[in-house]
Amino acid sequence: MKTRMTLIACAFAINFAAVAQVINPKETAKRKVEERTNRTTDRTIDKGLDKLEKGIGSIFKKKDKDKKEENSKASTNSPAAANETVGNSSSATKSNSKFDFVPGNKVIGFDDFSSTDVGDFPLGWNTNSSAEIVTFANKNQKWLSITKDGYFQPNFVTDMPENFTLEMDVFTRYRSNNILQYQLYIAPSADPRADLAEEHLPNYFRFNWLGSNQKAGFYLVEDGKEVNKNEGLNIEDLVSGGKDYSDGMTARVSIWRQKSRLRIYINQNKVLDIPQAFNPSKKYNVFKIGAKYMNYSTADHPDEFMVANIRYAVAGEDTRTKLLTEGKFVTNEILFDVNSDKIKAESTKIITEIGNLLAENPSVKLKIVGHTDSDGDGAANLALSKKRAQSVKTRLAYGFGIDESRLLTDGKGEGEPVTSNNTAEGKAQNRRVEFIKL
Repeated sequence: MKTRMTLIACAFAINFAAVAQVINPKETAKRKVEERTNRTTDRTIDKGLDKLEKGIGSIFKKKDKDKKEENSKASTNSPAAANETVGNSSSATKSNSKFDFVPGNKVIGFDDFSSTDVGDFPLGWNTNSSAEIVTFANKNQKWLSITKDGYFQPNFVTDMPENFTLEMDVFTRYRSNNILQYQLYIAPSADPRADLAEEHLPNYFRFNWLGSNQKAGFYLVEDGKEVNKNEGLNIEDLVSGGKDYSDGMTARVSIWRQKSRLRIYINQNKVLDIPQAFNPSKKYNVFKIGAKYMNYSTADHPDEFMVANIRYAVAGEDTRTKLLTEGKFVTNEILFDVNSDKIKAESTKIITEIGNLLAENPSVKLKIVGHTDSDGDGAANLALSKKRAQSVKTRLAYGFGIDESRLLTDGKGEGEPVTSNNTAEGKAQNRRVEFIKL
């Protein structure tokens, strides 16, 4: 009997101590709530915490809510929030805080398919399949619609430099029960035309994702040997929306090479950062877009895969050196919506560099000059270029606290092209913003 009573007393003492450990010290409870928020909970103590929450109602929830509201107010007043102009504000602000992608400032190739008729395959591309240009959602935007298995290769992406960026818009809509796979492929090739249909070359990097869910992965092969891979990536930005994925998905894909390093961003989220992706002994000269299992799509449940606005550019000059030493800096990295002075979110990095430079050098004054391509009416382009320069000034003034008296603006419209407007690449180079030190 004594033994039984002793065991019961010990069990009661242990149970009481475990509960007391949670509910008696105020700081312990507070710490455990914070740990739950950070998903580093200790299960044993959480059982006691769950009981505690039932007893004290929503005290901790109210504290968390107040804290979130306070953080929200702080974010709204931060420079990052002031710089954000497009997309969902909460998710975009979160992404922008770590968005370090810098688009190349010297355009090598660009295709928005504006010169290709709807229903045609674009000139300057090659394929072992078929695709056609369509308009979708915004009628001003043309897309290359891929409905069959195969590879699609822009001929303007050749002899990849050590520093380059490659960007494009991607749209997918998953309607069938097939295991769809979309691919982005970079490789060195002695004969790109002959290797177009090949998926497994001796050397390549391939990034792919599935149409049916957020699963993605990459493979890196050198001299026939797989040297790196990850088949377990989860990328929510690549998932089609809607209960049955019928809403489709649109994303901006950005690829950035810096010597051996490769980074890939989906919208403004970095999804890959591989330090040793490019072998310096290899000459990379092929980029192609691939589709697999599209052939099983049906007329009643068609799967869709489209790309648009492919931009290929050499990455980066030193903004500070160009502006402070040479007195002038010209960039194609400040991007605007079509026929608008609304600055795109991708422009944040370069504007931040200029804003910081002005903040650190209070004696520097700048003249901001906008330029357009020759599409549309000349008078309208002139007015648009002036508005775009003003938008940049406003962003610098309100986003970085730069005195407006230090910033003058002007616009030249299409009047001072740096190259011919006869090609999409030329037009992309002519759409630029110029900073002149006064």
